[in-house]
Formats: sequence, C-alpha cells, structure tokens
Amino acid sequence: MRSLILIATAITLSATAAFAADEPISPIQPAKIANPAMVELGKKLFFDPRLSKSGFISCNSCHNLSMGGTDNLKTSIGHNWQKGPINAPTVLNSSLNLAQFWDGRALTLQDQAGGPIANPGEMASTHTLALSVLQSIPAYVAEYKKVFGSDKVSVDGVTKAIAAFEETLVTPNSRFDKWLKGDKKALTAQEVAGYELFKDSGCTACHNGAAAGGNTYQKMGVVEPYKASSPAEGRVAVTKDEADRFYFKVPTLRNVEMTYPYFHDGEAATLASAVDTMGRIQLGKKFSTEENDKIVAFLKSLTGDQPDFKLPILPPSTDSTPQPKPFD
Repeated sequence: MRSLILIATAITLSATAAFAADEPISPIQPAKIANPAMVELGKKLFFDPRLSKSGFISCNSCHNLSMGGTDNLKTSIGHNWQKGPINAPTVLNSSLNLAQFWDGRALTLQDQAGGPIANPGEMASTHTLALSVLQSIPAYVAEYKKVFGSDKVSVDGVTKAIAAFEETLVTPNSRFDKWLKGDKKALTAQEVAGYELFKDSGCTACHNGAAAGGNTYQKMGVVEPYKASSPAEGRVAVTKDEADRFYFKVPTLRNVEMTYPYFHDGEAATLASAVDTMGRIQLGKKFSTEENDKIVAFLKSLTGDQPDFKLPILPPSTDSTPQPKPFD
C-alpha cells in the first residue's frame, strides 16, 4: 500500500510540474537564507533613517514593506520634500530582476543599494557621512564585525548586507501559484478567464517568468506613442544609444494590486487604467469593460505572502554620532 501511495504521489507531482512548465509564468520559490546574520544586519540598515542626511528617510520610506514594497505615490519624496523624477518600483521580488532601476543602470541589488544614500534628491547623504554614522555606534560595529570579520565599516559591506536582506523579500504562495501547482480551486472562473485572455492578447511576451516581468527591456508605446509626465528617457540614459530611447525594464506584476500607481511616471492610478493603456499602446487592442475586469481579476491573484518578520530594534546613537540635518 505504501508503495502505491508513493507512486501516486510521484505521478501527481510530475503532472503538476509539467502543468507549470507549460505556462509562461512560473511559481515563485521561497527565499533560501544562506547567512542569517548578514540578513539581520541588512534588515536594520534597510529600516535605519540615519543613513540619510535628514535622519528621516530610510530605504523603507520609498519601499515600504507594509505597502507592497513601494510608497503608492506617483514619484517619491526626497530630502527637503523634493519631488522624485520617477515612480519607485517595488523592492519585493527585486532579486528576480535582470537589473535594478527602471533604466537598469544598476546590475545588482548591491549596486542599487548605495545609490539612494548619496543621491542629493533622495537620502542626500554621502557614503563617507553614512559610514561615519554607523562607525560611531558600537552595536553596529560589533554586528558588522560578526558578519564581515572587520570592525571597519565599508560601503561594500553595508550594501552587501542590505542586498542580502532584500533577497529574502520574495512573495511565494499566491493563489495563482497554487493554481499553477495544480490546485484548480485556487482561482475563480473569472480569474482563469482573465489569465487566458492575458496570454491570448500577447501580454506574456513581456510579462513572463517567476516575477511575471522584470527580465527584459521593452519600448513603452509600441503601437502608439505614450505621452509621459516624467522626464525619464529609459535605457538611452545608460547606453547612450538612441535606439534605446523609451525602453524601460518591464515591471513585475507580482503583488501588482498593492503597487499602484503604475508605469514609470505613476500616471495610471488604477489597475483598470493600466490594463486599458497597455492594451492600446503596446498591443493595439481596446479591451472591453468585461475583458478589462477579467484581466484585473487575474492580476489580483498574483499577490503572494508578504514579508513577515519582527521589526528590527535599531541600536541607539552615541555622543559622537554625527547629528542629522533635516532642514539643510
């Protein structure tokens, strides 16, 4: 009897794997944590506003883990209430991206982590100042030495730790993933119809893989031009190749119901609006209200398990810690 059960289980697992393999979107796998101490240090740094000049802005300010890893604003608010030039992409599942930022100018999460700290329009600090803050806090120095074997805090170590934490921010077990794995009751008939329409319309040419996006650069406005409210030019800003103008990294659709507003300029306030615009400018297709509703229903099934952990308690500053300058 036990042998029969094992055979039946193997057949079921094989059928499920084959079913998922036939689909353009694959299930997200849970994070594998290789270095818990580094992840814990990175978590503290992700939430620590003292990495900013003002002592007010942290990584979590623009990539709020209570709000789908973004800030739900058209563009983020930087130092001294500066208006950001572009919509903040979600940090959730960002480890699945081929590169970071809309234009892909950072190849890795570690490359990305150092950018906002020294950006005058974002955290407005300098790497030197941020390191001096951390170096002045004995608890940080001790934790850093435990992870990296050195009591001299470096940019490389700080960004590596932040990236290690961000790599854990994956969102498996969405209802869609459960459906992919063979649970036919995980999705409603409307959601399944929305997924089929999503595929048949050509959306999966760009939104595929585990993240349902994030793995290619595509031109925004294939069939008709997109009139952006943002000055961002896309990949051309990185490559200097005019052929790359208005090519952006395709955003992930995972947890998309939480990461509004949409597009690099945040001009689509709702999923329905985003689906309508993408249909017109990318596919040359005008979705009916019923079709739009089906696709939106499918997209909402992509919301997975959100990061769930105990908030870090940050070590206190000392008398020698450089003071924040929130109004300079």
